[in-house]
Amino acid sequence: MPGMLNFNQLRSFYQVAKTLSFTAAAKELFITQPGVTTHVKAFEEFCDLKLLKKRGRKVFLTDEGKILYEHARKIFETEKEIENTLEDMRKLNIGVLRLASTKTYARYFMPLLISNFHEAYPHIKIHLDEGSSRDMSRSLLDFRNEIAIVAMAEGHPHVQFIPFSREQVVVIVSPEHPFAGRQGVRFAELTAEPVIMKEDGSGTRKLVNELFAAYEATPDVLVETSNTEFIKQLVRRGEGIAFLVKEAVAQELEEGNLALIHLREPLFLDVSIARLKGQPLSPAAKAFLDTLGAFWTEATKPEGIGVLMARILAKKRREKPSM
Repeated sequence: MPGMLNFNQLRSFYQVAKTLSFTAAAKELFITQPGVTTHVKAFEEFCDLKLLKKRGRKVFLTDEGKILYEHARKIFETEKEIENTLEDMRKLNIGVLRLASTKTYARYFMPLLISNFHEAYPHIKIHLDEGSSRDMSRSLLDFRNEIAIVAMAEGHPHVQFIPFSREQVVVIVSPEHPFAGRQGVRFAELTAEPVIMKEDGSGTRKLVNELFAAYEATPDVLVETSNTEFIKQLVRRGEGIAFLVKEAVAQELEEGNLALIHLREPLFLDVSIARLKGQPLSPAAKAFLDTLGAFWTEATKPEGIGVLMARILAKKRREKPSM
């Protein structure tokens, strides 16, 4: 058979074979009946086979036509499934949302945010990747994730960082530490203390390193780890001091298991929404940003996790139907 299969001709044959009517096929395809006849005749010439026979106004399939019809039926049923799938994707009835965040946000903020998104889009599968701000930012570059909520541990020309929140970073110690609860501790006094440090690549680590450098000092790193719970345990045992986002230690501070060192100048960590520049987002990722937009906009002054969580919970209470 010379040339390539013409799908317009195949479609006309399929509709005639399905309905056994040139008139019905023409209505289904929104073309004229002579147009359908021309397509089917051309298709038979292409196949060099007789696929349809007519007796009066009745149409019959030849044995060859019956065989070809079964193959064509599978093709156009699959085409319909593809069309339905595309529509479901556009309507967010199916899809995947690939997010990344720091471990602190993954534990203290993302569960509430993801739960809120899942209520609106229950059929979207959510994949959450967590790690250091640097690693999660880099995960955008190889398309492992579409959106990351991270501190800007390092810049990249292809990654856009949109200010999202501003977290207070506090210095924690054991309640028995001499500095516990003391007001106005000078940072220079901390430079001799062993530090339980966040891992390299985290936004907190970058902030602390810059702070020590500003005082021409080098932190005495006893342990470095990405595990916030492990850091808190070591500090509680009196092994050293640590710099952590305040929200991550709120419960321990309230229970008296950890204590704060009150620096004269508070520390803040800027957290951003990161995405690739010049790359379109999937429908699921767009919907996620729209969900965030109910509590935050690019023009909003960055605030902490606690404020954002309070807004989400307040909105959920307002939307909850009264009994």
